Amino acid sequence: MKLAEINGLSREAFAAALGRLFEHSPWVAEAAWERRPFADLAALHLALCTAMQSAPEARKRELIRAHPDLAGRMAKRGQLTAESTREQASAGLDRLSPGDMNRIQELNGAYRTKFGFPFVICARLNDCGAILAAMERRLANSPEREKEAALAEIEKIAWLRLQDTVMS
Repeated sequence: MKLAEINGLSREAFAAALGRLFEHSPWVAEAAWERRPFADLAALHLALCTAMQSAPEARKRELIRAHPDLAGRMAKRGQLTAESTREQASAGLDRLSPGDMNRIQELNGAYRTKFGFPFVICARLNDCGAILAAMERRLANSPEREKEAALAEIEKIAWLRLQDTVMS
């Protein structure tokens, strides 16, 4: 779909076209719709991220919680969104060694226990080693700092998904 077409969509069609950029959270696209028209993809991404960052804290936490655990139960059962499946595969999370699988599961559990939401990272920009190192490093963050780190990663994920979706 071209950017000019995106600019002409109704709120409902806009949310349908771009709602998947933010995992199970079409409300982000719905909120950004009001900022049309967008001059380019960067402006569209900025509007989406502004809508996300302007949301109440509870809504931001819901967005973070909408993300699946990396290499978790949903992945094993084939229950991830198509985008998450491709993104986790691009980082090699669909073919982990038994040792890496155990470590990622252990870190997923420790992370959820500490922060109350899943570890979020832009898997397409990382490999398994970098993801494991980030999980270990970010476990030392405060809850507020980690919430901000997760939202920053969601912005990266949305940017890549947006580039996959819209032709400028």
